[in-house]
Amino acid sequence: MTDGWMTCKELVELVTAYLDDALDVETRASFEAHLEKCDGCRRYLDQFRVTARTLGQIRDELDPAFRAKLLRAFRDWR
Repeated sequence: MTDGWMTCKELVELVTAYLDDALDVETRASFEAHLEKCDGCRRYLDQFRVTARTLGQIRDELDPAFRAKLLRAFRDWR
């Protein structure tokens, strides 16, 4: 981050940590300040939430190993 301003790329890299409530106070504030000004990132976060919620609903139908691999892919995606 530069001067407290987070770029879209930085936000995308931190989405999982944000949703897991794993960001420090300063980073979370920068993340949320960026969301207030960036429609694209707000849409991205909303889509990510929908995807995570959908995966959670089908978890019983997926092989546990495949589910873990899929969740890892979402967490590691950059």
